[in-house]
Amino acid sequence: MIHPQFDPIAFKLGPVAVRWYGLMYLAGFVIGLLLGRSRVRSQPSAGWTYKDIDDLLFYAVIGVVLGGRLGYVLFYKFADYVDNPLHVFYVWEGGMSFHGGFLGVIIAMAFFAWRHRKPWLAVTDFIAPLCPAGLGLGRIGNFINGELWGRVTDLPWAVVFPNADNLPRHPSQLYEFALEGIVLFAVLWIYSRKQRPLGAVSGVFLIGYGLLRFLVEFTREPDSFLGLLTWGLSMGQWLSLPMVAAGIGLLIWAYRRPSTRRP
Repeated sequence: MIHPQFDPIAFKLGPVAVRWYGLMYLAGFVIGLLLGRSRVRSQPSAGWTYKDIDDLLFYAVIGVVLGGRLGYVLFYKFADYVDNPLHVFYVWEGGMSFHGGFLGVIIAMAFFAWRHRKPWLAVTDFIAPLCPAGLGLGRIGNFINGELWGRVTDLPWAVVFPNADNLPRHPSQLYEFALEGIVLFAVLWIYSRKQRPLGAVSGVFLIGYGLLRFLVEFTREPDSFLGLLTWGLSMGQWLSLPMVAAGIGLLIWAYRRPSTRRP
C-alpha cells in the first residue's frame, strides 16, 4: 500500500492555514473535556465540578504545548537549537516530544492541584484516563503527515511512505494509535471505574504507556539524526523505561498504604 499523501492542510482561513495535525490536537482536548465531564457525572462523590474540568483543560493545553516543544529541544536536537536558539520558537516547522509534553502536564497538574487545593496524585489519577484519546489522535495526525514512519518490513499491510523512500514500512503511527490510544484508554477507563488507592491509576498509566511505547518502538524507524543508542534502543525507548519504573514504584506504594486500601 502506498501512503495516500494527504494534504497536511485541512483548510485555510485567509492567510492562516489550519493543519490536520493541529486539528487532531484540538479534537484530543475536546474529547478529553467530554470524558472528564462524564467522569464528574459518574463519580459525584469525588468532589470534581465542571468548572474544575474547564480549568484543568486550560492547564493541560499549556503543559502539552510548552512541555512538548521544550522536550523536543532538550531530548532530540539540543545542539542544533543551541546554535540557533531562535528556532525554538519556530513551531510551524514541527518538533514535539510526548515525553516532554508529559513532563509539562505533570508540572501543570501540580500547579492546578496547588491552586485548587487538591492532592496532586488525585489530579493525575483523574486525568490519566482522559489522555489516551489525545495520544491516539496525535498519531493519526502523524500518519496524515506521512511522518514518523516505521522500519522496513515485508508484512502484507506494509505502507510505502514516499517522503521516506520506496520501501515498504511498518505503519507504526497506526500501531501507536491502536495501542496508546485505544488499548490504553480501555484499560484505564475500566480500571478507574472503581475506587482505587491514591496514585494507582497514575501508576497504571505510566506502566501501560511506557510498555506499549517501548514495544512499538521496535517497529518505528529511529530518528535519522540520533539513530539507535546504547544496547540498540531508541531515544523513545530510553525515555519510556523510567516511566515504567516510576509506574511500578507508584503502584506498589499506592497499594501498600494502609490508609488507602479499598475492599
